[in-house]
Amino acid sequence: MAEPNLVSRTVSSVAHAHYAWYIVGMATTLQLTTNFVSQAFAILLVVMQDSFGWSLTAIVLAYFFRSIIGAMLAPAAGLIGDRYGAKKVMLAGAVCFVGGMLLLSTIDQVWQLYLYYSVVLGIAQALFRVNIPTTVAAWFKTRLGLAVGLQQSAGGMGASVLAPGLAILLSRTDWQTAFLIIGVVGGAIIFALLAFFHGEPADRGKLPYGADENGETPASPFSGAVAKIRSRVFLKHAKQTRAFWFLPLVHHLGCIGHSIVMVHGVFYATTRGVSLEAATFIISIYSFTSIASRFMVPILADRLGAKGVMAMFYFIQGVAVLMLFWTQAPWQFFLFAAVFGVGFGGEMSAFLVVNRQYFGMGPVRTVFGIQTMGSGLGMALGGLVGSMIYDVYGSYNVAWIVSLIASMGGMFAIFMMESTKRVLIPDWEQSLPEEARTPAPASAD
Repeated sequence: MAEPNLVSRTVSSVAHAHYAWYIVGMATTLQLTTNFVSQAFAILLVVMQDSFGWSLTAIVLAYFFRSIIGAMLAPAAGLIGDRYGAKKVMLAGAVCFVGGMLLLSTIDQVWQLYLYYSVVLGIAQALFRVNIPTTVAAWFKTRLGLAVGLQQSAGGMGASVLAPGLAILLSRTDWQTAFLIIGVVGGAIIFALLAFFHGEPADRGKLPYGADENGETPASPFSGAVAKIRSRVFLKHAKQTRAFWFLPLVHHLGCIGHSIVMVHGVFYATTRGVSLEAATFIISIYSFTSIASRFMVPILADRLGAKGVMAMFYFIQGVAVLMLFWTQAPWQFFLFAAVFGVGFGGEMSAFLVVNRQYFGMGPVRTVFGIQTMGSGLGMALGGLVGSMIYDVYGSYNVAWIVSLIASMGGMFAIFMMESTKRVLIPDWEQSLPEEARTPAPASAD
């Protein structure tokens, strides 16, 4: 008799789950759908070189320009999301994503690659990359580390499957058919999810997860004019902290460190005699081994403070690259990928948590957008530097040294920031007019 009761309680628990957990599931799916082609650029690099005969640098320039455009637009994507709502911004991103994929199916000249992949998909990248994770953060007042860990680990798990899936799709169909399929199927998924994806709990008349423990009541959404005032005042206060200036630098250096590997790892393996089919599993392996650190690091950062946890995984990411100086056989590349994935997953997954620890529940989309700009510039620079070094020297050895130095530089930059034991600007709302402040929790009778 106990088993039916257990099943009943489980079904009841799922049925009454806070909407924030559905946001986590939708955010994970949106992140995978909109970003996996970028994550798998190392596969596209080999396929485009074989299909079109373009130089390595010419192809990587598309990745460089896309990262630059995504980076430069990221602060604006956050600002618009803070002022007008994340959902509206992501609907615009969905149009760019579908349009970019369908246009990408028609390319036969390198300038088309730059226009469709770099510009159109670069705009989509900026709009999604800032507003998806910050929406997750907006829905959680407590247990943010667990929410981010679930999202990040599921994202890594999906990428480990989707990367070889893309390779199979490109090997079984032509370039045009592959990207028509991605555009149509991906677009249908994105628009369906955005119908239920709400940027703020107030948009559904709800509280963030954990807020009801403090006696709070659901607030009405702020008007555009009030949201604009809140965003401007919050940003003014945030700029007075060291963390505001150092977090983009930390993100920048970490992304230089891993983008060199992500863009060039598969190609490097093929130059060492590893087949493309086998080399593709480098992406799968580091994506898979990143799952554990993607899950655990936000939780550890939430409980122990983000600085020390982040620094440790920056160190692992950097040291792992040293293994590439001696890799020859496929199993050695797979071993490298396994270690690199642990550092890579941990390096990138604590930024939402550290923002919460520094800036509380404020409108952080603009702040996160500035950090994303640092990240995007790092991804662009790392990918381009790797190709330029290879074209000049015919070797990646200098590129691996640059990757190591960047990761270690990020680790040291982390220690330059303030302690995460307290919110840095707890009283920023005191600078707002009364009508623009968050309503105080109802007092207990």
